[in-house]
Amino acid sequence: MLKLYVTGDTPRAERAIANLRQICERELHDQYELVIIDVLENPQLAEKEKIMVTPTLIRELPPPRRRIIGDLTDTARVLLGLNLQHSEHQGEAS
Repeated sequence: MLKLYVTGDTPRAERAIANLRQICERELHDQYELVIIDVLENPQLAEKEKIMVTPTLIRELPPPRRRIIGDLTDTARVLLGLNLQHSEHQGEAS
């Protein structure tokens, strides 16, 4: 369960959405739920989550909750923040 908070229909928001969708499709396939929340349309949700900067991604499930701030262009950072591995590294010993 992922929630992406964005501010309006801006190039930065569009880039974050596209980057996240690409990462999810490649790494999670159909095993994710993505909710995109525009803080201009839903300021109460942003206030409840204490969103100060957008884009902000929150991984709700599985616990623990994690936050990633930015346009999500750094795939390695996003995977680390989501506690995921690149699919090409899965199954390898650390």
